[in-house]
Formats: sequence, C-alpha cells, structure tokens
Amino acid sequence: MRKSTLLLPILVVAAIAVLSAIFIVDEREKALVLRFGRVVDVKETPGLAFKLPVIDNVVRYDDRILSLEVGPLEVTPLDDRRLIVDAFSRYRIADIETFRQAVGGGGIGGAELRLDKIMRAQTREVLGSVSSNDILSSDRFALMLRIRNGAITQARQLGLEVIDVRLKRTDLPQANLEATFARMRAEREREAADEIARGEEAAQRVRAQADRTEVELVSEAEREAEVIRGEADAERNAIFASAYGRDAEFFEFYRSLNAYANSLLAGNSSLVLSPDNEFFNYLKSSGGKTAAQ
Repeated sequence: MRKSTLLLPILVVAAIAVLSAIFIVDEREKALVLRFGRVVDVKETPGLAFKLPVIDNVVRYDDRILSLEVGPLEVTPLDDRRLIVDAFSRYRIADIETFRQAVGGGGIGGAELRLDKIMRAQTREVLGSVSSNDILSSDRFALMLRIRNGAITQARQLGLEVIDVRLKRTDLPQANLEATFARMRAEREREAADEIARGEEAAQRVRAQADRTEVELVSEAEREAEVIRGEADAERNAIFASAYGRDAEFFEFYRSLNAYANSLLAGNSSLVLSPDNEFFNYLKSSGGKTAAQ
C-alpha cells in the first residue's frame, strides 16, 4: 500500500517530464532549441521533436513569406527633382540560427527594423542614380530588381532572404506637385491659345476666300448682265432702225405717243408750249403730222 502511494507521484512526475520533453514543430514555422541561451538544436522539419525538460527552451519563428512596408521615403534622382516613394518587400527567414544570432531576442520586430534601414538605403542609392522620368515610367522592373539585389547581401547577414521588392507609389512632394500642376495648366492654356489663334487664322482665310468668291461671282454676273443688256439694246435699236426704214411716219408716231405717255402723267411738272408747237402735231389731227401741216 505504501509502495503504491509513492509510485503514483513518481509516475506523475515522469509523465510530466516526458510531456515537457516533447514539442511539435508546425509546417509553417521553424524552431530553435536553446540551452541557457545557447542554440543546441535547429528544428526545420515539421513533426515531433525532443528537448531536455526544464533545461532546454524552444523558440519558434515564422517560416512563411513575410511582408515589410517601407514608409514614405524622399529620394533625389539625377535631375534633382525630388520624389516621394512608397515601397514594400517580401522576405523570409532563410537561416534561423544566423537570424537568432543577429537579432537576439528581438525576433521579427527587431529584424524588420534593421531590414527597413537596409531597404531605405538601397532605394535611395538606386533611385538616386537615375532620372525622375525613369522612376515615374511604367517600366520600373529593372529598378526594383536592382534594389532587391542590393539588399540581398546585407539581409543575408541577418539570416533573411529578400524575395521581392516593389515600388507602390512615386509622387512629387506636395509643393512640387502644385508647381508641376501650375506648369501643366499654363502649358495647356498656351496650347489652347495657339489652337484658338490657328482656328481664327483659318476662319479669316475662309472668310476672305468666300468674300473673294462673292465679288467674283457678282462681277461675273454683272458683266454677263451688261452683255445681255447691251445685246438687247442693240437688238431693240436694230428693230427700231428697221421699222424706221420701212415707215418713217409710223416710227415718229410711236415716238410721239411714248413722249405723250411720259410727259402727261399725273404729278409731272406743267408744260408751257405754244399751240403750234410740233409736240402737238398728233393731237391736232387724226391724220398725223402730214394732215396737221
């Protein structure tokens, strides 16, 4: 009875010791076994692992690809046109033992602080060696590759592997942005003024051509009218001449009738003539001028 009473606590202690010696490594992580702060084992394969109870300590680190946001950074390209750049990088812990030695107990947070400094330095160095047009262009893959390659060596000293670097935003500072907008606005206004001036010039040419065409058409029409009018007058005079040649008395009678019609209209001025004036020859006698004589 007494032996069974002592055996039970021993079994409990042994079970606790065995359980504390076993730990599980998840597939998404790596683990270090530390003994008095010194690395004694590295566990990178998922599954069960063992350590000394109480003495050993297990530290776990994420084995997945992680992201680091690099906050707004001001860079000065070759053309001294300052830019504000936002970037981010993707990395993973490649060498967990080197990582532990480099950051100690700081973990991921401490590593990211140091990686952020590396990324900022590399971004300034690479973007400072090209013009702002190269940075603002849509084809920036070569620049991002240079930043990543430059950061790889320094990040390896932290046990990190830099997988990718991306530039998210490249803008002008606010003051420069407003000045740039003002220049763009002035440029567009100048182009608009040039277009308006060219339009006015074209309109003037069209109006001048239309006025010239109008004058030419009117002149041509008046010329043709004068020609027709002259031909008509010539034909009329020929008819009169022919009629006069056939019957001079009838021609003179016709002319006298026209003279009476034009002179005896209402509202005309009064005529003061002697009764025996030749103007009344065809009014005195129905026989005409000869009968009146």
